[in-house]
Order: sequence, then C-alpha cells, then structure tokens
Amino acid sequence: MNDGDGTLAARAQDRRFGPLGTALVIIPTYNEAENIKAIVGRVRKAVPEAHVLVADDNSPDGTGKLADELAAEDGQVHVLHRKGKEGLGAAYLAGFRWGLERDYGVLIEMDADGSHQPEELPRLLTALKGADLVLGSRWVPGGRVVNWPRSREFLSRGGSTYSRLMLDVPIRDVTGGYRAFRRETLEGLGLDQVASQGYCFQVDLARRAVRAGYHVVEVPITFVERELGDSKMSRDIVVEALWRVTSWGVGERVSKLTGRRGGTSR
Repeated sequence: MNDGDGTLAARAQDRRFGPLGTALVIIPTYNEAENIKAIVGRVRKAVPEAHVLVADDNSPDGTGKLADELAAEDGQVHVLHRKGKEGLGAAYLAGFRWGLERDYGVLIEMDADGSHQPEELPRLLTALKGADLVLGSRWVPGGRVVNWPRSREFLSRGGSTYSRLMLDVPIRDVTGGYRAFRRETLEGLGLDQVASQGYCFQVDLARRAVRAGYHVVEVPITFVERELGDSKMSRDIVVEALWRVTSWGVGERVSKLTGRRGGTSR
C-alpha cells in the first residue's frame, strides 16, 4: 500500500483469498447489563452461523452473569471472564487469542452498546471474501453517524485525519472499531507487541495491517450513538492516542531518513 507505487496493494488484490471459515464476533463489555442481551440477540439473528464471545472485564453491574445465562441457552455464545477492567485493547487481544486457539476463520470487533449495528455485519463479511481486513467506516461515501454532537464528530474525524496523514495510511476511518479480520491477518500482525488501548489500539492494528501489505477494504456503516449505559470515551484515551500516533509518525520518518524500516514498534 505505501511501498512505492502500490506494489503490495496490487499484489494483495491479485492473489486468491481462501474461504472465510466460521466467524467469531468478539464483544468486550464493562457495565453493559442494559445492552448485552439485545446486542447478542441481534448478532445471532443477523448472522445465524456466527459465534459470539462476550469478553467481560468483571463488570460490577452483573454483565458477566447475564452473558453466562445467554451462553447456557445458546451453544454459539461464549463468555470470557477477565479479572478486571484493563481497557478495550487488552479485552480484544484476549478475545483474539481465545478465537485463534479455537480455529475460528474470521474474528470480528463489535461494540456492546449497539453503535455497531449487527445488521450491517453481512456487508463486512461479503467484502472480506476479497480482502484480509474489512473496516466498517463512518467517513467513506455512504457512511454516517447518528445522534452525535458536532464536537464528537469533529474529534473523531480529526483523529482519523491526523492519524492517516501522520502515519501515511490510506484509510479514511482509522479509529473505527467495527472490523472483520481473517485469522491469517491477525496472526501476521505481531499481536504480542501491541500495547495500545482505546482509539489508539484501532489505529495500531490498522497501521500494522498496511505496513504488512494486507489488503484493507472500507465499507460504509451507520454508527448510532448509544442510548443506554455510559460511554467509555475519556480524556486519557484521547491523550494516549495523540501521543502514540505522533510518536509512531515521527519514528517512522526518522527511520526512513536513517535508512531503517519503521512500522510496528510500540
């Protein structure tokens, strides 16, 4: 993609992509008791053949217990109980490892609050038949957000634009978290080296995919602001993202000047 006249991108698009295999939808939760039953039900209805993994960070509101009840009723629903709140990135990494160990062919990131609509998941999976990674994008033609204040949209658009320019990645929605990975893609991203969280975690995986030459496709989605529960967005998440993206971008530019390859450093 960014390897001189698009050689890697052309190579990726020319190669044959194998069958997808069984999909695992990973839903990290922390205090999502009001949302978990509805979102799991919508996933199971939208893509009946998919499995669901609820990765719960020991939610005080009983989300984990509710997820256990869903799993007891449905053999395609699973629960990963974690010791405590460690952040979105850590929850997804644990979910990825759980899914890879059990040979799932596709691993999907999805929020628990309904902002990522399960009804749009078939579109992502269709696109993945000819890609290594598919991003549900708010900022490509056809994508949009619902019930966001202008300040939130400005922050999100600005964060994606800054990341795209700073890291030189051809992705419009770099910070988006509705994603479908082939298992081979995740296995090639160096997940053991990923330490970032929140928005920054999503940026990190996207840049690693681009640097590794994977074929990344964006499809439009409608992002709907949560109606129940509290947002996990915080000032610390935004500050971490800004600091890490700047650090990566500067590091890669220095590496190019000194003749060394940058890309996947922490």
